[in-house]
Amino acid sequence: MTGDMCGRFVQYFEEVVLARLLGLDGFDASEVFQNFNVAPTHGVAAVRLNPEGKKQLAQFRRGLVPSWADDLSIGQKLINARAETAAEKPSFRSAFKHRRCLLPAAGFFEWTGKAGKKQPYFITSVDSKPLVFAGLWERWEKGPEPVESCTILTTDANEFMHGLHTRMPVILAQADFDRWLRDGDRSLLQPCPEGVLKAFPVTTAVNNVRNNSPDCLRPLG
Repeated sequence: MTGDMCGRFVQYFEEVVLARLLGLDGFDASEVFQNFNVAPTHGVAAVRLNPEGKKQLAQFRRGLVPSWADDLSIGQKLINARAETAAEKPSFRSAFKHRRCLLPAAGFFEWTGKAGKKQPYFITSVDSKPLVFAGLWERWEKGPEPVESCTILTTDANEFMHGLHTRMPVILAQADFDRWLRDGDRSLLQPCPEGVLKAFPVTTAVNNVRNNSPDCLRPLG
């Protein structure tokens, strides 16, 4: 995990809600969107443009592996990309220019407090609708089979998030999905407005990546 943030998040949704939000025709999300503790190297679902320019739901390995990398291990260090520098960084610049994606999330986790006693918080939308992160994806072809992987773009925290971390994922408004996918508009890579998010402390079960159930979202008390 990088020193940045958004180390873990949740992908679990109602198919109809997600299809409407992302502008996708009917699809079966039953096997894709059921991870309550997404960690580096896990499979994640994201929306990208296919060669015909239409939105396509695809599954990626979490942690971007540049096409030039010798092996997959670098991906564990590239689960996030700083929005301020991603367009110029060798690891991300090709993906920033050509391969952008949308990563839906029910929410994400952040930890506060002293080492050894950190309290996990779950951050989600105030209206319980899915959040959509700006992301990048890449294709790696140096192994026995091609591997497609992705990363989440992060930016400075807004006032709400500053109580938990100095960084936050780039959360896109629905009206901006196409501008990101098609144009890579850098002006979108900003903290989301105040009033979008809420947070509450949850059980420390989420600390162990092997725990992957709704219990990870259980509020304390």
